[in-house]
Amino acid sequence: MKPMVVVGGGHAGVEAAMAAARLGVPVVLLTHDAGSLGRMSCNPSIGGIGKGHLVREIDALGGEMGRAADASTLHARILNTQKGPAVRATRVQCDRYLYNQGIVRTVMATPGITVIGEEVHDLVVREGAVRAVRTAGGRIIETDAVVLTCGTFLNGLLHFGSETVPGGRIHEAPSTGLSAALMALGVRLGRLKTGTPPRLLASSIDFDATTPQQSDPAATPFSLWPHPGPSLPHRACHITWTGDQCHAVIRANLHRAPLFSGQIRGRGPRYCPSLEDKVVRFAHHDHHQVFLEPEGLDSPEIYPNGLSTSLPLDVQEAFVHAIPALEHAVITQPGYAVEYDFVDPSQVDHSLRCHRVSGLYLGGQVLGTTGYEEAAALGLLAGANAAFAALGAPPLILSRADGYMGVMVDDLVTRGVTEPYRMFTSRAEFRLSLREDNALDRLSPLATRIGLLDASRAGDVEARSCRLDAADRKLTATRIRSSDLPSGTPTPPDGLTLREWLRRPGTDLTTLIPFDASGTLANLHSDERTALAIRVRYEGYIARERVEAERFRAFDGLKLPPDLDIASLSGLSIEVRERLARARPATLGAASRMEGITPAAVSILMLHLRSQGRHGHMAGWGAVEGTCTGEGSSLGSSTGIPGGTSADESTAG
Repeated sequence: MKPMVVVGGGHAGVEAAMAAARLGVPVVLLTHDAGSLGRMSCNPSIGGIGKGHLVREIDALGGEMGRAADASTLHARILNTQKGPAVRATRVQCDRYLYNQGIVRTVMATPGITVIGEEVHDLVVREGAVRAVRTAGGRIIETDAVVLTCGTFLNGLLHFGSETVPGGRIHEAPSTGLSAALMALGVRLGRLKTGTPPRLLASSIDFDATTPQQSDPAATPFSLWPHPGPSLPHRACHITWTGDQCHAVIRANLHRAPLFSGQIRGRGPRYCPSLEDKVVRFAHHDHHQVFLEPEGLDSPEIYPNGLSTSLPLDVQEAFVHAIPALEHAVITQPGYAVEYDFVDPSQVDHSLRCHRVSGLYLGGQVLGTTGYEEAAALGLLAGANAAFAALGAPPLILSRADGYMGVMVDDLVTRGVTEPYRMFTSRAEFRLSLREDNALDRLSPLATRIGLLDASRAGDVEARSCRLDAADRKLTATRIRSSDLPSGTPTPPDGLTLREWLRRPGTDLTTLIPFDASGTLANLHSDERTALAIRVRYEGYIARERVEAERFRAFDGLKLPPDLDIASLSGLSIEVRERLARARPATLGAASRMEGITPAAVSILMLHLRSQGRHGHMAGWGAVEGTCTGEGSSLGSSTGIPGGTSADESTAG
């Protein structure tokens, strides 16, 4: 078997290579620097709103990100604790150096992966299929499957004020040949922008003038399978704020900002804007929060989350010194912006295979996403599906009802991007069913069936599931007498079951342990107790959402034939025909979620399928009869379900 080639060694490339290796497909991983595998280019953190859900799903599918984060955690928080369980999320600060070293060791020790420190310059394509890659040094590596995970390196350009330097990140060269190779194949590219803040010398910061933020003792690890060895001692984060003086410095120097001078043309991330962008767009705010995050256990540097900028160094020094606690801060590395090419994600299908080139898969920021977690999730799916294609097996395609990974892929494929895509819980219709705590239950059985989880890990998941089920049965079977309950508690004459008592407000599962003589509840881990309590308290809402999810799956199962003559369908506008012909959605559900596809257009497609008898083999057709769909709509909106919110809190801190 020819090896699969993974181009790029960031978070996406690492997960792609390891997924393929777990499936038994040999991998050649090509990257500029083998020592940079899994390097944290920007903030030293993993997780957050929606992002923590992705990390749990990566872990459930056998991926590495959660394990590496747990082994290097310096600070951990549970976000959205005052909201419902669907939107609670874990975020950890990592020792960026230990995270990188752990990833390098794991990849190098994984059988079937060969790492080569060379840049890929070109793709060799014959008869519409990839046949090899050509490195900048002229080496030809034959393959039938290539996974591009180039991150911000495709024609990457760094901006330091008016100065520009070619690069994918600071001190690292860009990839200059692949963009031209892709365009020659007819692949549409765009231009995006991201950025990073200056790094500060910790010893130059007045931490006494900040508000410390300690780790949350209730936070649990991302992974069910921790790396051996002791946990790291935790470090506090600290909070300060920008103010009028800082903003005045920025306003006085906007003419020197590449973002406003026209020097930067790529669109930046809406939900992680640079400081100068925040000062302009949110002029009604007189201050913005800044989180001072440790870079590592022994690192002398601090990452000031919230101060991303591409202003010149002298301006950076001026506005940093105008922030409380940072009056004497020393900048050890300036902030900068990076512009880079990306591939329009509407050109890949739900397996992340490129429409135009057989055997070419894409994952990570090259598809227009932002963030380590989004990149790793896409990399895992792209790598697994490239491997499945090599093995002659069906692809792994997750729906929006299966997980956040399915939500993200569907968003990218059906809607494309006009700005860097970031995951939020508000993007998921079925978020009460797609919680962090049940990712293993949702995805690990599937991962076991398709070979992404080995027998040992599958056994661990099964044991966890058995513990939860046994505890659930114990809650139902054990009854508390009225005399055992606090005085004044209204109870039926025959008392309450533990399950009924757990549903009452203010009741914690740990308080029920003394009533379980068998020790079943006491044997649960803290995260398992949380999962069980959520299962019991929200089972009615979860059951209702499950019905909606089944209706969604039925609608999404109505396949549009690949040979459908869209031009011949009467009643469709020219715009709708162009959009459908360009994206070629695989299902009626995917078509309904495309931008510009109206409810009338969906009805026409549905009537055509019925008239052609295309739906006869599809289970659940009756479930979608009369369904109302529309532009940007999705079945099963969870509006009103506890835990569902329309706005996400900041992931910082």
